[in-house]
Amino acid sequence: MGDLAAPALFAVLLWWAATGLVLVLQHRPRQHHARLILAASIGLAGAFWAIRASAGDPSEAGAYLGFTAAVAVWGWQEMSYYMGFVSGPRPAACAPSLRGLDRFFAALATSLWHEFAILAGGLAILCLTWGQENRVALWTYALLTLMNASARLNLFLGVRNLHAEFLPAHLGYLACYLSRRPMNPLFPVSVTVGTAATVLLVRGAIAPEMTAGTATSLTLLATLCALATLEHWFLMLPLPSAALWSWGLPGRSAPVAADASEGGATPHD
Repeated sequence: MGDLAAPALFAVLLWWAATGLVLVLQHRPRQHHARLILAASIGLAGAFWAIRASAGDPSEAGAYLGFTAAVAVWGWQEMSYYMGFVSGPRPAACAPSLRGLDRFFAALATSLWHEFAILAGGLAILCLTWGQENRVALWTYALLTLMNASARLNLFLGVRNLHAEFLPAHLGYLACYLSRRPMNPLFPVSVTVGTAATVLLVRGAIAPEMTAGTATSLTLLATLCALATLEHWFLMLPLPSAALWSWGLPGRSAPVAADASEGGATPHD
């Protein structure tokens, strides 16, 4: 068990630092965004190279490299969206009259190209790791994709905490697609599935027949899954979770929107 503490700690620190770094960069003045995304794109190419290089390495080092590279690819996806470079065909506020599925499809139109970019990134990683022993990068990216989709759907359906201070000013139009509610039907499903997946990954990691590299891979994934589940709880529990990344936020007031009743609008996380 002691051997698994290092990859677990590494995953926690990488999650915390990567999230904060994306916040720092997306809140930089708009005139810097083109240069930042160019630099990030060079890093993206390096991450894909690292995924390919680590795919044939089933050792602990290969697990760390593949995991870190997948997080870097995900970071580029987040930066390109929150900086406004890859969004959707309708990056605008919704009409007040929209309800139900019409409101959902309008929300989807604000990020459709982003969703396609996520899919393209996953396909690229699948190709780079196809038939290889080390596919931790693929599972890391898949986990991030699924838990991000779950978090977005929960935000759309309604959560208690929206963390409006995380939202860049130029994306303020997203506020009208999200609701503040004490609970929604998807939330219990999300945290239950996330918790069950974490338990299964931990059981796999501690199985005596696992090699060191596989145990490290499963520990990294289990920790990431636990953190993603924790982030879901941050949406509902009355905790000052935003303080974890206060160092990544500018000294400005968060966008303000009216608190929502059923179907109303509030700022987006």
